[in-house]
Amino acid sequence: MFRRSLIALGIGVALVATACSSDDTDGTATPIATETATVVATAAPAETASATAPAPASHLDASYEIEGQVVTLVGGLAEVEAAPGSASKVTTRVFGNEAMGDLNGDGKEDIAFLLTQDGGGSGTFFYVVVALKTDDGYTGTNAVLLGDRVAPQTTEIRGSELIVNFAERAPGEPMTTPPSIGVSKYLKVVDGELVETTPGA
Repeated sequence: MFRRSLIALGIGVALVATACSSDDTDGTATPIATETATVVATAAPAETASATAPAPASHLDASYEIEGQVVTLVGGLAEVEAAPGSASKVTTRVFGNEAMGDLNGDGKEDIAFLLTQDGGGSGTFFYVVVALKTDDGYTGTNAVLLGDRVAPQTTEIRGSELIVNFAERAPGEPMTTPPSIGVSKYLKVVDGELVETTPGA
């Protein structure tokens, strides 16, 4: 009886060992599948180009081209060095003689007026310019030279034509002689540029 119990116990142990060995035949663990999250990088929206600076609200603060140089007025005045490091100043200022009217056909009222420019010498040069009215302010044109130390008289606008009347000296007269020869200069705005024309053109 005791011998039979030992035999039965041995058979049971053998069966358990066989079952355990069959569960892991090659001794390697079965890998656990994992999901990998995919991160999609999104580009940040591009910044829009900076808006163009608005035009100045006053013609006294606009920029004008004089003899190929852009001059920006502040309250009707501009001062720059005559040369780098020079003590001499080129002074540009509003003289006046304003006339108002639509010179470029856009339905807005533009302003024509005179500027003077003094480079530190004896001369004072007179120019006529136009401040073109835009939706948000004024844009300046190029300047047209009238002459050195002339005597401005009137500035008027007839339709799309600008007329500047002034007096100058006769050829050969010294600059000390007061201007006495009447001159009328006719101008128009063409594609944003102030140009001389003939009367009624």
